[in-house]
Amino acid sequence: MLSSVSSEAAMKRLPTTCPSCGSQLEIAELHCPACGTTVRGAYPLDRFAALSTEDEQFLLTFLAARGNLKEVQDRLDLSYPTVRGRLDRVLAALGLAGDDKSTEKAAHKPDIMELLDKLEAGDLSVDAVLKTIKGGSDEPGDGTTE
Repeated sequence: MLSSVSSEAAMKRLPTTCPSCGSQLEIAELHCPACGTTVRGAYPLDRFAALSTEDEQFLLTFLAARGNLKEVQDRLDLSYPTVRGRLDRVLAALGLAGDDKSTEKAAHKPDIMELLDKLEAGDLSVDAVLKTIKGGSDEPGDGTTE
């Protein structure tokens, strides 16, 4: 089932921010290729469009597991704290975090447990993990081991 999710995620993503100024984009026109009908207006983007590919993949896995975090942990081969941190990050990105300050922070800082999981799997080098933690960067770059 995960392979179908992966192929969907590989599709071209809808841009959500303006490449010139960084403002939120909105949909101005929809077109039906079958009959040629065009609808114009100002339609806001769906909140799910703003999710990163990784967060979208996680959410689909979470839904396929019917919200069972243990099953998500097994499917993605991640530790429970990493799965919990990703869930908090997705909730914050969707605006569902409420007033919980720790959940809000989770959306803006690297997940230490996730970085350690990637280090253990050999996907990141020690230097890349340390740089990400110290620099606070969400994207450790290539960071592959040598």
